[in-house]
Amino acid sequence: MVLGDLGKKLTTALQKLNSRTVIDEEAIDACLKEVAAALLEADVNVRYVSELRNRIRNMLQLEEAMAAGINRRRFIQKCVCEELTKLLTPDKKPVKMQKGKASIVMFVGLQGSGKTTTCTKYAVHYQRKGWKVALVCADTFRAGAFDQLKQNATKVRIPFYGSYTEADPVSIALEGVETFKSEKYELIIVDTSGRHKQEASLFEEMQQVQDAINPDDVVFVMDSHIGQACFDQAKAFAECVRVGSVIITKLDGHAKGGGALSAVAATNSPVVFVGTGEHFDDFEPFHAESFVSRLCGLGDISGLVSTINEAMPLDKQPELVERLSKGLFTLRDMYEQLQYVTKLGSLQKVMSMIPGINTEMFPQGYEKTGVQRIKRFMTIMDSMTDDELDCKKGACLDKDLSRVFRVARGSGTHPMAVAELLSEHKRFEKMVGKMGKAGLMKETGDMANLNRNPKQVLQKLQNCVDPWMLHQMGGAQNMLNLMKTMDSMDDEGNMNDGKKKKGKR
Repeated sequence: MVLGDLGKKLTTALQKLNSRTVIDEEAIDACLKEVAAALLEADVNVRYVSELRNRIRNMLQLEEAMAAGINRRRFIQKCVCEELTKLLTPDKKPVKMQKGKASIVMFVGLQGSGKTTTCTKYAVHYQRKGWKVALVCADTFRAGAFDQLKQNATKVRIPFYGSYTEADPVSIALEGVETFKSEKYELIIVDTSGRHKQEASLFEEMQQVQDAINPDDVVFVMDSHIGQACFDQAKAFAECVRVGSVIITKLDGHAKGGGALSAVAATNSPVVFVGTGEHFDDFEPFHAESFVSRLCGLGDISGLVSTINEAMPLDKQPELVERLSKGLFTLRDMYEQLQYVTKLGSLQKVMSMIPGINTEMFPQGYEKTGVQRIKRFMTIMDSMTDDELDCKKGACLDKDLSRVFRVARGSGTHPMAVAELLSEHKRFEKMVGKMGKAGLMKETGDMANLNRNPKQVLQKLQNCVDPWMLHQMGGAQNMLNLMKTMDSMDDEGNMNDGKKKKGKR
């Protein structure tokens, strides 16, 4: 997980409150001390940590907050999450670009912060949403900058503009923007030279580029590795150009990324994306509330719902639910589900979105092993006939060894691997059958009365779901709470109001 060490320490500090029988001043002090220590170790600015601690303390001292009937544990947890969210939420709102109209985005930042790669990630993100995107390389200072952008753009099939001979970045930026504007491109991304606050000439050049192309948004790319130095650098850039958004890079490989997060205050601009790896897919939109919720071990249900809906087409869901409600689960169904799982992205990220699940309990390297296993299962199923995938009579592999050996030869695997796949399918088929008979897969019956009759649903969950799987999901009660929350959300992961919910039912 991004900032895994910080998340682990914050989660531990909040979990210790649950083990205490009485939440007194001593317990509150100990919790706040651990939270502050965790933030300081992650390189969050000392002044902000001190202010955050004082604000939480003031909130807890309010007489209304500490009135009888208030759950102190939950209130402290809520205060910590709210204050951390405020730290990452500036007054300025992110710039909203309009599709169908040419929007120019200029990227600025330090040398080596990953600007050129981030430009391509940003372009890919909007290209997948159906935008007509183009890249302009106005970095004439670094040798090989245009070659890098050219290679990246070619890989992802995005048009680009640059020059090996022109030395003036202002004229390159202007020509590139005008060229793509005339070709009706909706998003034009301009990559500029990396610079440092002490390099006055490069800062002047950056201002000239901004004045020439008049960008709709200036994105400051911030390297999380430089820790506390982020604040001064961010402030210098914000004073020179109109920084409208921030993208934080390399958050996956450094424990001290907190410095970059607190430096958002220096620009008073929102973080819009975070880079979590080298690949073009390792780029995710940043939502302060969801990020803090996952950081504190409270999960992110809205993010989970939207991620699932992105991976699994909405038109396919009713058809699948109908089949599962009848207790039907063929190898073809299993293949489709594995395809959706691969589209979800990082398994660790998805697991961290589920409240009550401690991702630390999974063994090191489990994600890589899991992905390899899924790919192996899918390769095996690619070697099966349609009748075998649909589990039709007379085409069952578990009753015909010759079929097992044929599939193993066709997929280049050992027959034991085919037997392992069949065993997993049987386990899921048995569980789906039980849940279908119990009415846990239907929108009517028990699932419609989830809030009215939770004990009955809980008992059926315990009887139907594999005990090991229940343990991995944080227990039956945690799974029930997850189902309740997801039931009260729309397809975008937003909470439904009472009327909407009633109409839906």
